[in-house]
Formats: sequence, structure tokens, C-alpha cells
Amino acid sequence: MNKKIALVTGGSRGLGKSAVLKLAEQGIDVILTYHSQREEAESVVREITAKGAKAVALQLDVADSQSFDRFVAEIKVQLEKVWQRQSFNFLVNNAGIGIYAAFADTSEAQFDLLMNIHLKAPFFLTQKLLPLIADGGRVLNVSSGLTRFSLPGYAAYATMKGGMEVLTRYQAKELGARGITVNILAPGAIETDFGGGTVRDNPQVNQQIAENTALGRVGLPDDIGAMIAMLLSDQSGWATGQRIEASGGMFL
Repeated sequence: MNKKIALVTGGSRGLGKSAVLKLAEQGIDVILTYHSQREEAESVVREITAKGAKAVALQLDVADSQSFDRFVAEIKVQLEKVWQRQSFNFLVNNAGIGIYAAFADTSEAQFDLLMNIHLKAPFFLTQKLLPLIADGGRVLNVSSGLTRFSLPGYAAYATMKGGMEVLTRYQAKELGARGITVNILAPGAIETDFGGGTVRDNPQVNQQIAENTALGRVGLPDDIGAMIAMLLSDQSGWATGQRIEASGGMFL
């Protein structure tokens, strides 16, 4: 029985790093991508290896869709070289950035960057990777609690995530014939360096979120990493086309 392999974009830090480590603990091998911090990514690879799983880190700028063909070719090379395989099992479209700007002040450049990273990239990268995803595999997209509740400053970001929630349902419908499930995970506020680290580093913001969360605290990366691992587990195979929120009960 071949081991399962997961491809996680943005897997060298934050939620992605937590996810790949949780997957490794479940015996799942990992291909993770990083944008620019190669040493950081290689350090995560060493952590995964120490847990007994195989891992490879590959550079990818998801904002540059012209690079996707080259990236897919490199995935093929690595699958053959490291695993003697032609396919992988799980795709987690996690890579992202946070841009905070009021609707009235959002520039076209900011909008385009958010769209390229959060909507165009998962659309076309998943499309190009389809021949390499094994039948019966999983695609997991990442949304945000901000598609359910509205906080000023995130209009463009949340718009892209809302688009991903619609896309997820269409992907689930169209890929179901291959036994591939497609779901989307919506984290709430998490203590990471995302968007400048405001949630983690600003005590007032952190406290305000905690007071508006049913479980009484702000989320941690491992809260989401564990959810990602759960959604890729054998026990979650009958759920598809679903939005799963993991926010500790923000703004209920």
C-alpha cells in the first residue's frame, strides 16, 4: 500500500506549517511550497523527516500563474525521484497574504494581487494538477470567517474567499466522478504573522476577538493544522462541497 502524499502550498510557515507537521504525524508524506524563504522551508522539511515522513520543499509564487506549468513539471520529477510515483493524493490550496484596506481606499493593484493569489491561483493551479491527483483524492481550499461576518478593511480579501467558496462547490460537483472530494476550510482569527501579525501581536485586538469567540480565546495555528489533517483523514471521505468553519465560534 503506497503512503499518501499531500501537496500543501504555503507550507513553510503559519497555518501551512502546522498542517504539514500534523499530516506527517499521521504518516502522510508532504510536498510543501514556499515563496522566498528557502531556509525556513528546509527547516520544516527536517522537522517532517524527524517525524518519520518524507518531504520535499519547492519554490512557488502562486501570484505568477505563468509559472504553473514549470511547477507541475517539477512535481512530476519529484514524485518519480522521491516516491517512484506518478500521482499524489491531497492538494491543500493554503498559500495567501493579508492586505488590510478600507473599501474606499483599496487600490486596483491590491485587488489584483489578492485576486491572483487567493482566487486565480487555486483555480488554475488545481486545474493543471488534476492529472497528478489520484482518483479518490482530496482537494482542500482555504477560506475565512470573513465570508460569514464582515469586518471593515477586508472587503477585497473576503470577496476572493467568497469566490473560492462558490468554486469549491463546482469543483466538488465536477470532480466527484473521479471520487475526488473538494471542501473548503474557513479559519477564524489566528495568532500568526499573517497580515502583519496584528491578531498575535496587538493585545487589544487579541482580547477583543477572544471576547467575541464562544471558546474564549483566539485561534492558534495548531487548531487549524489539526482540522486540515482531520479533513484529509480516511474518516472524512463522505463530505464534499462543504464549507467547514474553524473559528472557535467567532461572532455567533
